[in-house]
Amino acid sequence: MDSVLAQELIVVERATDGVAVITINRPASLNSLTRPMIVSLAGAFRELDADPTVGAVVITGKGRAFCSGVDLTAAQDVFKGDVKDEESDPVIQMERFRKPIIGAINGYAVTAGFEISLACDILVAGKDTKFIDTHARFRVFYGEGNKQEMSDARGHVRAREVSLSCMPITAEMAEKWGLVNHVVENGEVLKKAKEIAHAILKNNRDMVFRYRSVINDGFKMDLRHAGLLEKERAHSYYDGMTKEQFSAMQKFIRNRSSKPPSKL
Repeated sequence: MDSVLAQELIVVERATDGVAVITINRPASLNSLTRPMIVSLAGAFRELDADPTVGAVVITGKGRAFCSGVDLTAAQDVFKGDVKDEESDPVIQMERFRKPIIGAINGYAVTAGFEISLACDILVAGKDTKFIDTHARFRVFYGEGNKQEMSDARGHVRAREVSLSCMPITAEMAEKWGLVNHVVENGEVLKKAKEIAHAILKNNRDMVFRYRSVINDGFKMDLRHAGLLEKERAHSYYDGMTKEQFSAMQKFIRNRSSKPPSKL
């Protein structure tokens, strides 16, 4: 599979509203990933990160699955390739991405598809969505670090159950466990994900990027050090502000305070 075909299977749509959509577009194979597709997906995140017109990204899959994992017919190319090449690793590129990533998860999110889901900031799942980790079943040691992330954020017992049993997690279970933010009708997944992206873009873009960074970096630390990190970045932010910027901030707050309270 050449790079041109891989780009057709990883489709990037940029909209004038600041929301870009990445679609894994290989529905006949349940969006299973080949090595060129993986490289193309990583490249898509690098390009969108550098694009100043893009403020948030939605990632989804075409057809009945979000992503059914690595194409096993191409497994050797994937797992025996240069696994240390961070530039071609989608999960690492998603972690480095400065902008919010909303996963619109439809159908099956299996193994590598599950890993990509966990790398999103916010997840919307259809009612029939199933998350499955089959690494142990197929002798695959993916090694993206997401097991540690899931263990830290959702609990060690949940991480062990998912990874060791290879049993499917339904959308309802995933919501209950805190793996996904919203469960909606199957046909409403992409719409809901875009809704969230647009809500995010109504806020100050620079501050959204800063908050995303401090939240994600803080997850890698214990609570005390995460709190210190937040204070350090807050002090750095305010130290860098001019008198004019402080005045503009105060004016904005005063104007907001003078408005009638929201019914929400």
